[in-house]
Amino acid sequence: MDWPTGLLGFAAGLLISVTTAPVGVSGAVFLLPVQVSVLGVPSPAVTPTNLLYNVVAGPGALLRHHRSGGLRGPLTRLLVLGTVPGVVVGAVIRVFAVPGPSVFRLLIAVLLVPLGGWLCLRTLHRAGRTAAAGEPSEVSPRTITHLAMAVGVAGGIYGIGGGSLLGPILVGRGMPVAKVAPAALAATFVTSVVGAGTYALLSLTATGDIAPYWSLGLACGLGGLCGGYLGARLQPRLPETALRLLLGVLALGIGGLYAIQIVR
Repeated sequence: MDWPTGLLGFAAGLLISVTTAPVGVSGAVFLLPVQVSVLGVPSPAVTPTNLLYNVVAGPGALLRHHRSGGLRGPLTRLLVLGTVPGVVVGAVIRVFAVPGPSVFRLLIAVLLVPLGGWLCLRTLHRAGRTAAAGEPSEVSPRTITHLAMAVGVAGGIYGIGGGSLLGPILVGRGMPVAKVAPAALAATFVTSVVGAGTYALLSLTATGDIAPYWSLGLACGLGGLCGGYLGARLQPRLPETALRLLLGVLALGIGGLYAIQIVR
């Protein structure tokens, strides 16, 4: 890796994590197309490289949330218990069942387009709802664990740790951002450590580029480390509706881009 590529990776990690960390998203979901299309990381090495980014970037936001007491409570434990086994299964599927770049682009489109559209619709619905309509009921612990496991599998395939999908889903269900964000980021960090380790072990037995690009992953992660801390610090000052809509539009745009590439 040369210096311009490293600086570009650092800047991408910094800018993305500043935007996404306030709502509990590490930014790896948006960093992935930058790695594929701009930085030239091949598939499937992009997935463990993204997990490496989460491992390095995660402590930035978590340090801020720890100081403010945001990591206390059962939600963090429920998300971790679900996503950890799921990410191992997803890593195995990614290496042995989904090696082709065309299929990988299809997975990106299938995951991001519905998620982005759903997040936008839920945000608009929430913004337009009157106070008399009441707040949505709490999601049950069993539902959270099952959902976390399913998202963990998708995260292992996609390289986003799992929590990056759980954050928007739980916030869309009506749970407060201040509660979801620390738990989702903690789950992302833990499952990314497990996922990166799984890919490192699989690289010993499988052929192809499935080990992470260490230097680039570290450069992006250092940017995410700084940006995540800043994003968590900015969380109380940012309007929730505008940020949710921004995340939804970004997800729709990225997923749509890969869908067009598949058609072409």
